[in-house]
Amino acid sequence: MSAAADRALNRRTFLAAAAGTGAVAYSAATSVRSAAAAAPDVEVRSAAADDPTEATVAEALTLLRRGKLSATDLVQAHLDRIERFDGVYKAYNTVTAGSALAAAAEVDARRDVRRALSGIPLCIKDNYWTAGVPTTANSTVFADFVPDSDATAVTRLTAAGGIVLGKGQMGPLATTRATTPAGEVTTVNAWTPGDPSVDPGGSSTGPATAVAARMAASSIGTQTGGSITNPSLQQNLTGLKPTMGRTSIAGIIPLTFTRDHSGPLARDAMDAAILTSVMAGPDPADPRTLGLPDVPDLVTAATPVRDGRGVRVRRDTRIGVPADWFEGVGPEVAAARQGFLDRMGALRGVTIVDVTYPADWELLTGAFNAVRLSERTEPFRHWLRKDLTLFGVSSLSWLQGLMLSGDEWITGQRAKTWLLQELYAGLFESCDVVLQTSPVPFDILGLPEIAFPVGEAPAYEGGPAAPTGVILGGQPYEEDRLLEVAAAHQAITEFHLRRPADPPSGVQLLSAPALRLDAQQVAATAQ
Repeated sequence: MSAAADRALNRRTFLAAAAGTGAVAYSAATSVRSAAAAAPDVEVRSAAADDPTEATVAEALTLLRRGKLSATDLVQAHLDRIERFDGVYKAYNTVTAGSALAAAAEVDARRDVRRALSGIPLCIKDNYWTAGVPTTANSTVFADFVPDSDATAVTRLTAAGGIVLGKGQMGPLATTRATTPAGEVTTVNAWTPGDPSVDPGGSSTGPATAVAARMAASSIGTQTGGSITNPSLQQNLTGLKPTMGRTSIAGIIPLTFTRDHSGPLARDAMDAAILTSVMAGPDPADPRTLGLPDVPDLVTAATPVRDGRGVRVRRDTRIGVPADWFEGVGPEVAAARQGFLDRMGALRGVTIVDVTYPADWELLTGAFNAVRLSERTEPFRHWLRKDLTLFGVSSLSWLQGLMLSGDEWITGQRAKTWLLQELYAGLFESCDVVLQTSPVPFDILGLPEIAFPVGEAPAYEGGPAAPTGVILGGQPYEEDRLLEVAAAHQAITEFHLRRPADPPSGVQLLSAPALRLDAQQVAATAQ
């Protein structure tokens, strides 16, 4: 099939799926896919061999298969770091040490090291249902909620051998960075643990900080307005937000049904591919996942292509650069972005092209972004009518949703369809993937995105150095092409291998007056 025909098929399928999107009640009767094929053995760095918390998922699986590491030792090493450092990072709100060690012992007893995630310790964002373990979405509304079943994504990860270390802290009901319901900042950026004012990236910050601080090998989060890609940018991770419907949201406390996505926050492209391949595929409990193109071979896509002439991108790929990609950033970020373009432009198979947004881009992606607020209020109307104080510091942003009229929502949906058509008729005619200045436009459309590190820059003017990265957006169901680009870049750089230093001994956050967000700040930044 030609590339043009393939894109046309993707477009028709995606539009049909988007038109059929709707809310469904979650049922425990979810199907469990056959686990994805295990990742190939990889070369294990000496740092990973010496310290299992340093290892990527692929490296840890290689060590487990070779008998150089036990699942129990791998899980215990991460639990030791949680005990030692999470008082500073505040990445977890629940740690399930006992069940994690029991699961690891079972993997070791059975010598069960051939599944896609055998023995791999994971952090799960606290809006994913976890059977018998509190699932609070860090909110007063669900403070006492203990599900009797797992979310589909959790079911698939554990069926593939993954081990849940605990629940990652998050923004209340996924609306902002991790705070208490009253707005007091909790989770910090692992790269700047002594300065809680540095944003760790969005509502999935607990899972992101857990991976960055080596308190989990990988994690899963959710994205409605940037909460997979933004924490990845700001904490040196590789985050993949799949196409709407590629992974199930059944069993996830919702924010909006037309923009919620589930996906991994990982250390590199290969790890993101492994987790996504396990999570992806049809789920009867989520009709968004049904009737879609088959899941491509994501692990192969994330495997760098090397020959006698060095690294090349797996398929010829045109990377689109919008005119505003260098605007509104400091010189260090601009230099990191230019370095990325220089490196990628030198790779065989890559063409860098300038692209132009549709003329009404700002209107379609700006003003109409507000329609998401009414979708947020719909599943929570009972609680909003009962007691608005249950929504704490985010109550103002919830009220905004109640104020939107039905005709405004319909106009927003028409704008969304028009925007998607304009992307295909314009921007995607000249490129295969596009660099983005914000994750929001592709979140609105449900298109896939990947974020990965390309350098470092001050966290703020005069502040400490922190990671910086890029976001690439792609066409529907082409997560494999995004992974191919990220894998090629990571094959010729080492940014993704950097880890933050441990907090200095004795550091205790919030001993000074606590950093607190108010309702207006949350409303201005809410997803």
